[in-house]
Amino acid sequence: MSSSIFWGIILILIGLSLILKVVFHVDFPFFKFLFAFFLIYLGIRIFIGKDFRLFSDAGDEQTVIFSQRTITRVESGKEYNVIFGNGIYDLRNFEYSQDEEVSVKMNTVFGNSEVLIGDSIPLEIKAHTVFAGSKMPDGNTTAFGESEYSNKGYNQPPVLRIEANTVFGGFQVKKR
Repeated sequence: MSSSIFWGIILILIGLSLILKVVFHVDFPFFKFLFAFFLIYLGIRIFIGKDFRLFSDAGDEQTVIFSQRTITRVESGKEYNVIFGNGIYDLRNFEYSQDEEVSVKMNTVFGNSEVLIGDSIPLEIKAHTVFAGSKMPDGNTTAFGESEYSNKGYNQPPVLRIEANTVFGGFQVKKR
């Protein structure tokens, strides 16, 4: 996000807080809110451990920040992140080779991730959940802890392995 958009949003929020105070006699603590927002930003930046640009998709296809994106292709060894956003992983048309295993990591922090799968994909999912919700296609749900789901499609070894880490968010796997 460019600085002009950032400052435009700040000025709009200041104007809205003044309207709330004058017209509706509601005292909105704008500067306390701005300070809290800044602390959340710093916490996310420390948590991620790399350069984090506020209100921007980090310039790659694996990260969703403050937005929504549908991802239709995953690559082995990649890490996919959803932070304050909504990520939909549509893997119903996942193309795979019996000889090659694809392992991905999906992290969700203060957001929602939804994985759409087909019945024919042999897969294994390990979900680690902290103060969040993880729901698997077999109805197994977790709010705190670890859960596993495996679909041995056609009695084959798993071809797709997903490690899902969810903190203060939601992770759901749906068969369609």
